[in-house]
Amino acid sequence: MQKVKIPVTLDPCRAAQRRLSYDGTVQLEELSRLEQVVQDQSGEIAVNIHCKNDEQGLVVVSGTIRAHLTVICQRCNDELGLDLVQDFAYSPVGLGSESDDLPDCYDMAELNEEGEINLRQLIEDETILAIPIVPTHDEASCAYSEKPASFGDIESQENKPNPFEILKQLKKDS
Repeated sequence: MQKVKIPVTLDPCRAAQRRLSYDGTVQLEELSRLEQVVQDQSGEIAVNIHCKNDEQGLVVVSGTIRAHLTVICQRCNDELGLDLVQDFAYSPVGLGSESDDLPDCYDMAELNEEGEINLRQLIEDETILAIPIVPTHDEASCAYSEKPASFGDIESQENKPNPFEILKQLKKDS
């Protein structure tokens, strides 16, 4: 299958009837929320998407994303490269509909006014969810130091007057 440009929006019902598949990439520059999380905004996310009707007759948009992202290690504040692989499966529902009748194996994808889903938003959501909540290096390769870090000079406590001295003087006077 050749690499194609992933469309921004997709009519999932029509795509499922035709059993369409997409194998392509999305540039990180096109995903504004993800740009706020990663350090290197250049690069791409490899995406495989398959549209079909399942055994119950539900429309399903499923696939896999693969990406190499650079984030900040929360332990040592150094750059951390993450290789992410995330599988997803969505079933579209109408605008404002409830997803109570969807099987647990599918997430809900809300259709817009034109009856389409925003693929870029789904890809961005899945990529953000694949990033660990607290990304850190493994302990053996982390540059974290147990030595406490201090920034600037700390004024000694001896030079500061005691703020309660005034109250002590007032108490003596009465």
